[in-house]
Amino acid sequence: MAESVSVRCPACREQHRYAAPVFPCACGTPLALPLLPDGLPEQVRHRSWNDSWVSMRCPDCGRRDEWPQPEYGCPCGEVVRLPVDHRALTESGAPPAPPSSVVIPVVALPPSPSAPPQRPAFRPVTIRTARDALTAAAQYLKWLGFANVRVAGDRTANGIDLRGDGVVAQIDPTTQPTRLRDVETLWLNCINEDSAGAFFSLAGYAHDARLRADQLAVPLFVMDLTGTPQPVNDAADHLIRTGPKA
Repeated sequence: MAESVSVRCPACREQHRYAAPVFPCACGTPLALPLLPDGLPEQVRHRSWNDSWVSMRCPDCGRRDEWPQPEYGCPCGEVVRLPVDHRALTESGAPPAPPSSVVIPVVALPPSPSAPPQRPAFRPVTIRTARDALTAAAQYLKWLGFANVRVAGDRTANGIDLRGDGVVAQIDPTTQPTRLRDVETLWLNCINEDSAGAFFSLAGYAHDARLRADQLAVPLFVMDLTGTPQPVNDAADHLIRTGPKA
């Protein structure tokens, strides 16, 4: 993996460690975006698809491609964007990842005592469109152990995006923080169907939505553009620990 850096969330001021994800170039060279050492992270208030990608050149084959802007889902619920060293990209392209890095883009969840040791590393789905966000969330639920995860029918009927054996989920791919009403809608569906639930958001959650989710024990996750969900609250940590038993 790429070298980790210390990141202070501008919202809660907590200090965390972050490593830019490693992706393979078409030629097979593992690459990681260079982070600006003294850059200031910023909260993602409004997301634009065009502003969420960084152009970089492979130093081995010279191919130039678009890569996801490094982002961190803080446990406080905020999505934080990490500044990229554009001078390094302009001068020599993205530096190759250390030789020990894998070529396949496998990103493991942050170390957690709750993660089952027998579970393999999660293989994310890079998010470029709203449909990709749906696919990434479905893959994550399958990784947690839920079977028959599929896209639900007409979401206008009850707001459900994904359905599986014993689980329902909603995905918010918009550029605004998820609202209180959406969290409560998922909770009502969980009660009606006697199922576990999970909410996935790209832009984080409004403060009142986060508080209500904690009261109702609704699992909240945030996803960056690499497609790797991160747990936001205790209910999400519990779902990771128990999977289909939640």
